[in-house]
Amino acid sequence: MTLESESSRPADALRATLRDSLITALKSRDSDALAALRTAIAAIDNAEAVRIPDAQPPAMQPPAMSTHVAGASSGAGSTEAARRQLSSSEVHDILRDQIADHGREADRYDTLGQADAAHRLRRQARALEAYLH
Repeated sequence: MTLESESSRPADALRATLRDSLITALKSRDSDALAALRTAIAAIDNAEAVRIPDAQPPAMQPPAMSTHVAGASSGAGSTEAARRQLSSSEVHDILRDQIADHGREADRYDTLGQADAAHRLRRQARALEAYLH
């Protein structure tokens, strides 16, 4: 798959928009947008991670004398794992979850009498809502 076709996917376009907005928020020192975008991008990155199957630990054996391991690779990028490709709807679901989490936490802060923290979280949620359209 070429770089052009990858970036033409709606999910990749949304991710690029989020990253561009992160840079803009950083330059404009918009702390609410910056925090919301960092958290959302991290959540998307985490969702792309491929789960490692549960494996049994190897039995204790003496170290092998050979420097070669069957199937091993070396060099730059040899330890990189393939990432899941998220659909646009999956990325939107992640953003909706982030917005909902911010709302729940804002409500919790309200009940604790911490109105400033609640307002900050609601501003962050509003910053993310703009990417759902």
